[in-house]
This record gives sequence, structure tokens and C-alpha cells, in this order.
Amino acid sequence: MKKTLFFALALIFATFGFSQQRSLIPPVQWFSFEDALTLNAERAAYGLPARKIFVNVYADWCAPCRHFYNITLSHPVIADILNTEWIPVSLNGERTDTVIINNQMFVNENPTARGNPHQLTIALLSGQVGYPTQVFIDERGSVIEISPGFKSPAHLEAILRFFGSDAYRMMEWDAFRQTFQGLIRE
Repeated sequence: MKKTLFFALALIFATFGFSQQRSLIPPVQWFSFEDALTLNAERAAYGLPARKIFVNVYADWCAPCRHFYNITLSHPVIADILNTEWIPVSLNGERTDTVIINNQMFVNENPTARGNPHQLTIALLSGQVGYPTQVFIDERGSVIEISPGFKSPAHLEAILRFFGSDAYRMMEWDAFRQTFQGLIRE
């Protein structure tokens, strides 16, 4: 009887401890696109290596975007990877402000129309606008990959590791995916 009670209590505390540990992972600390570029410049000024940039392009009206945020981007493993290894950017594809990057001005030509993308979105997505879309940018600011659509947490974990570890420079995605063993199980 004592062993059964001890085992039950140990199981309860272990489960409680695990759920507490998961909640200790902070949510993704999102940056604007402009701030991400500035952050990498500041890192260089302090002798720190630049980081790759992960851009989540969304629209306020987009249901799959909300689903991607609530299911995938809110997963503690994904949040931890983005916060510690990448500069995570959340970009409203239909933002209405003016943006200047490298002396080039980007605007939304019709900011009151729903579904009208900002020029920065068009440029970043090479004219193939869709929501949600993830853009992976290397440390020098060059686009590595544009990946449209919803991704499960396990799928995004593999993609983040593929680009984050520079495996994409040495092997094809299919070869990497076959051998990758992530932390997320589906």
C-alpha cells in the first residue's frame, strides 16, 4: 500500500513539475522587420555574430495564420528555438505604415483595402503573396527560403534546425528530414 501511494504521489509531482516546466518557456519575443535588421547590426558592433532571421508573414483576417500562431509558434520548443537561435519577426503583410530599409521606401499603396499587401511583403515574398508564409533569412540578410502555408510544430522544428544549423548548405531537405530526430513528437 505504501509503495502504491508513494508511486501515485511521485507520478502526480512529476506530472505537475513537467507542466510547470513547459509554462516556464517564455513566449516568442517578436521583433519588427526593421528592428531585426538593426539588432543584427548592433550585434556586429559588439563583436557578436549575426543571427539568422525567421519571418512569419501574416494578415489579421487570416484564420490559418491564427491557427499557425496558436498551435505552432506558441509551442514551447518552437518558442525556445526562435528566442535563442534566431531573430523572430512577425510581419503583418498588409501593414499600413511607411518603411525605409537601405534608403529604399516601402508603402502600402492602398492601405484601406483588405487584402492589399505592403510593398515590403511583396518584395520579401518575391511577389508570391500568401498567408501565412515563413521566410528564412541568413546572417547577411539574404533570403534562404520562402515557405508558404501552415506547418505543424514538429515540421517547423525540423525546418528551423535545417536552416539554423546550416545543414541546407551540405545536404538536401529530404536527406536531412529522414535522419532528423527532434524534440517534438506528433
